[in-house]
Amino acid sequence: MSEITTDVVSHLANLARIALTPEEIEKLTGELGAIVDSVAKVSEVATPDVPATSHPIPLVNIFREDVPGETLTTEQALAGAPEHDGSRFKVSAILGEEQ
Repeated sequence: MSEITTDVVSHLANLARIALTPEEIEKLTGELGAIVDSVAKVSEVATPDVPATSHPIPLVNIFREDVPGETLTTEQALAGAPEHDGSRFKVSAILGEEQ
């Protein structure tokens, strides 16, 4: 059983400068007690022979070879652009700057 009492909750609330009503203290006593009991149960089975894990299924990154492929020519890249100067994209000012 947990060691969380209403006195402990009141003391912690005082340290954290949180004003709690007697009803809130009573409710939090039960909730914090359940949390402490749950952590104690997990601690019972967390033995040195059980490896720590953050995910139940091992995660593995899948990488592909970084091989250069065909690229677009300048003309192909600019073909669908609304505005360009022949070698670069043209973008109008968006922050109210004078052009």
